[in-house]
Amino acid sequence: MAIFNASEVNLHTASKEDVLCYYATDEKDYNGQLGARISSIFVILFVSTAFTFFPVVAKDLPSWKIPHNVYVFARYFGTGVILATAFVHLLDPAYNRIGPKTCVGVSGYWGEYSWCAAIVLASVVAIFLFDLAAEVYVERKYGIERDETATAAFINPSPDSQNPHRAECATKEPTILQQTPSPSEDSTMKNARSFDQQIAAFLILEFGIIFHSVIIGLNLGVTGSEFATLYPVLVFHQSFEGLGIGARLSAIPFAQHKILPYMLCLAYGLTTPISIAIGLGLRTTYNPNSKESLIIQGVFNAVSAGVLIYSALVELLARDFLFDPDRTRKRTQLVYMVFCVLLGAGVMALIGKWA
Repeated sequence: MAIFNASEVNLHTASKEDVLCYYATDEKDYNGQLGARISSIFVILFVSTAFTFFPVVAKDLPSWKIPHNVYVFARYFGTGVILATAFVHLLDPAYNRIGPKTCVGVSGYWGEYSWCAAIVLASVVAIFLFDLAAEVYVERKYGIERDETATAAFINPSPDSQNPHRAECATKEPTILQQTPSPSEDSTMKNARSFDQQIAAFLILEFGIIFHSVIIGLNLGVTGSEFATLYPVLVFHQSFEGLGIGARLSAIPFAQHKILPYMLCLAYGLTTPISIAIGLGLRTTYNPNSKESLIIQGVFNAVSAGVLIYSALVELLARDFLFDPDRTRKRTQLVYMVFCVLLGAGVMALIGKWA
């Protein structure tokens, strides 16, 4: 295929792919500012690590006497941040790189199907299957058996369910049966089971966020004129995400794994700075606007979007607000929790205007 020449365009022979790829995959526009880029490694390392560690350390140091509402704010503000990250900071960029009407989206096999949506769907389904497998594993590990009679009555109620009393029984959720242990064993088993369930959900969440952090770190290291805007925006971006991760970690009962939450905080705090450093090392060779880079970024963003969409809607919002039997009954507290979610989502969505 002949090389596309923008100064001599033949409208009869030029394809949509030629035109879109010419503008999308232009030469890299790295413009120096090496000192500021190096400083971004340490600034983002500090703020992302500090904000992530704060809720975890505060929980382990009761002498700090952090008000309970601060924990509530951090936890549910973080939920909103993660929700907005999934849609505004991941799903939209994925479509901008490999979606329809993009260089990649009109090229070859990429133009024959909506691959961006398919990757997000595959990611959501994969995480669902992993989550389900983890639940089944935990149930088997701790000898939990579900009441199949109640399940059958719920799915296929008998004609007698027209009776109000029987209908009430039939529509109750399936109950969980297990052998009755001693009080101490019961408490230990409940804590261990709760830990296994929560840590599995958290690892899925952090996996999606770290994927995203790698991409933005690389781009910050090699971007051109956008660097001056992207740098301060990512400082806030990584701080809010870190706060959300730390707040979620602080709610998990790490009774037998005291060092694990600090390792997970550090993993998040180091990811973006290391990626920025790698980007700086590749600044003369890596072009974030090349077709290959656009494909990698688009696929990574789509996968991360699916992970965070599932985590935000199922693991965070649904479990905390709809299916949590211990959810607060105080309307003012519930309104405050919802307000924190909306505030976090709103702030993170606003940041999406620049990054």
